[in-house]
Amino acid sequence: MTTTPALAGKALLVSGGTQGLGAAIVRAGTEAGARVMFSGRNAEKGKRLAAELESRLGDTLPDGAAVKFIAADLSDPAAAADTVAATVAEYGRIDCLVNAAGTTSRGSLLDTTPELFDEHVAVNLRAPFFTMQAAVRDMVGRGEPGGIVNIITMTSYGGQPYLAPYATTKAGLVGLTKNAAHAHRWDRIRINGINIGWSETDGEADVQRRFHGADDDWVEQANASVPMGKLGQPDEIAEFVMFLLSRRSGVVTGSVIDWDQIVMGGFD
Repeated sequence: MTTTPALAGKALLVSGGTQGLGAAIVRAGTEAGARVMFSGRNAEKGKRLAAELESRLGDTLPDGAAVKFIAADLSDPAAAADTVAATVAEYGRIDCLVNAAGTTSRGSLLDTTPELFDEHVAVNLRAPFFTMQAAVRDMVGRGEPGGIVNIITMTSYGGQPYLAPYATTKAGLVGLTKNAAHAHRWDRIRINGINIGWSETDGEADVQRRFHGADDDWVEQANASVPMGKLGQPDEIAEFVMFLLSRRSGVVTGSVIDWDQIVMGGFD
């Protein structure tokens, strides 16, 4: 029996899709049969990923899958709506959205400048807000259901002192996720979030080297320090994102799910 791909025929926009978890979500989306548009600041990486996936169309990817890249700097307020407009122009609609773009520049309560704070607000909170606004307008305008997943972080619970603006803006994204989910539940637009824990991504590798003086074996050391013996893996998280976007997750909306092996509220 042939199984219909989870997102067959759906138009999916992924922000921050050029590397790490975002790129894994782009791959998972095409493998789930979606017509994917993805954005990012790094045009070279974006074009390379799009070319890789385009080479699989009609071969190892499901019929109907498609992929396009749009360069976008989401710190620009207009860019959020522009990426949705590009998706609608390319595919005629937007059915699903994943806000995966984010910045994690270091800053504590005492040393964060207004400029650094505004940078975090622009990318981590304002961009998802206005991307969701544009996407939901299309969904409501067509009278069709939709699915949105916001990639958040366990740091939204508070986090380390050196992540003050990051924690602040991601906590705001938790509130936005729940507010929007409540507001549009009767429109059948399901909006959920995932609090990602420590994961093995390109961005994390850069952070470990830039800010923590990590050696080349940092992954092995990190794996040995966590309960499951490995960090979170982008492809595993991407599969869960596909589940939340698909009918398989049923009526779930307004949930922010911890994807981690540290249990918040638990202690020894």
